[in-house]
Amino acid sequence: MSNTLIMEKQALMQKSRTEMQNKLTIQPRSKKQKVALTCRILFSQGHDSGLAGQITARAEQDNEYYTQPFGFGFDEISTSNLIKVNQHLEVIEGDGMPNPANRFHSWIYRARPDVQCIIHTHPIHISALSMLETPLKVSHMDACMLYDDIAFLEKWPGVPVGNEEGEIISKVLGNKRAALLSHHGLVIAGSSIEEACMLAIQCERAARLQLLAQSSGEIKEIDPELAKEAHDWILQEKRSQAGFEYFSRRILKQQPDII
Repeated sequence: MSNTLIMEKQALMQKSRTEMQNKLTIQPRSKKQKVALTCRILFSQGHDSGLAGQITARAEQDNEYYTQPFGFGFDEISTSNLIKVNQHLEVIEGDGMPNPANRFHSWIYRARPDVQCIIHTHPIHISALSMLETPLKVSHMDACMLYDDIAFLEKWPGVPVGNEEGEIISKVLGNKRAALLSHHGLVIAGSSIEEACMLAIQCERAARLQLLAQSSGEIKEIDPELAKEAHDWILQEKRSQAGFEYFSRRILKQQPDII
């Protein structure tokens, strides 16, 4: 038995990583189930904006992905009404049409083979920052998952239904996991559906905290080394999966029809 009271911090962190891998049980779910759950979870977290916003996830075949049909709100999505489209937004499976603004997702997927899920939403506090043309400031431990990992598009290119917008957004995103788009909203590029969902929730929360803090005083910077440590700690795959499971359990208690 280890005497944890005399262990160094890095050793304790590694011990916790190992325990997460060995002891956290994750409910197996299909990609379609995860996408449907993400739609409902984000609706409950204030990411709804009528018909605006899209959530996509890579399907099993190259250049194909699951998404919600245009005309439905996030709160109406279940596994039964998701569609599968190709990079040209042609429907391969399911009924309905994709959101025309999904086009920029294809550009991100082509540029970023590591990305498995893209979330684009217009939540209130992120949208408020976008109107101020103000980048998101990471100055709280919970938001450190975004530290040096959220880009900023200062100039609004207009409605993202053309290839030009796809090229602009994918370029500004670069290799980061998120981008705040001025006069528009939020883009998340996650290595998994679970990670993307957790990032989207935290982006909106961080924006809300920023607006609250700015109304009271000057936001202080945090130590870069500690912020990077927290970034890597929070973004562990098993931790993202556990967070997603928590929000899934919450939403399924209220809406068991999703899956």
